[in-house]
Amino acid sequence: MTARVRTAGPRTPGGGFLTQIRLDQVGAAGGYPFTLPVVRHVLEVGGLALAPGVTFLVGDNGSGKSTLVEAIAVAAGFNAEGGSQSFRFASRASESCLGEYLILRWGTRKPRTGYFLRAESFYNVATEIERLDKASSVPLLPSYGGRSLHERSHGESFLDLAVHRFGPNGLYLLDEPEAALSPQGCLALVARIAQLVDQGSQFIVATHSPILLAVPGARILQIDDAGRVEPVDYDAAAPVVLTRSFLADPGRFLQHLLTDRAAHG
Repeated sequence: MTARVRTAGPRTPGGGFLTQIRLDQVGAAGGYPFTLPVVRHVLEVGGLALAPGVTFLVGDNGSGKSTLVEAIAVAAGFNAEGGSQSFRFASRASESCLGEYLILRWGTRKPRTGYFLRAESFYNVATEIERLDKASSVPLLPSYGGRSLHERSHGESFLDLAVHRFGPNGLYLLDEPEAALSPQGCLALVARIAQLVDQGSQFIVATHSPILLAVPGARILQIDDAGRVEPVDYDAAAPVVLTRSFLADPGRFLQHLLTDRAAHG
């Protein structure tokens, strides 16, 4: 199943550069991250199929969705902290070794460009961009909106990256991009993702955002508490269900939460 299409008219299928991920059996007997339930699931089922346009990974904190996106990025040749495939800096190693054991199945087309946006280390990427801009004879900042990403808010820099750096026929991996975005910013990113998919790009995104999940035609893969990964419709995705329930009756939710807190306090 795929997310419900909420805009009229046919849509192009995207880039289709990556079609599947699977794990090398060599890593099966190792420790973390191979002990994560979702990693064991991917190994047991033989891999995960990816949509040619947009694939979302959703799940609670600690489910392993960010670990999977990071591993895909590393296996595809991107810097573990983020950036393009030409970035090779490291400030503090925090990535897992999963990318070394991930096998990517590529389609017949190859991406013209690409980027890995990792929300938690984007400050380090912005600093590296400044360094490279100063060290290069060819200015780098015009590709990022014309000025330092540090001179804009976190959310503004995320959107400038998507607008100015992301382009057609690209492969883009995003780890919780909503972390810096307002609801309006999330809507702007939805529009940009849809535009780029129409221009032959592919996205793989880990997110908690019910707004981002509304990208038309996206494939939503939901990771449950046992690590199982199943495709779900937009209306059945956990972030959507929970957000709708809360907005329908926030008072009831808060009363329940605060009562439970008092009882266990």
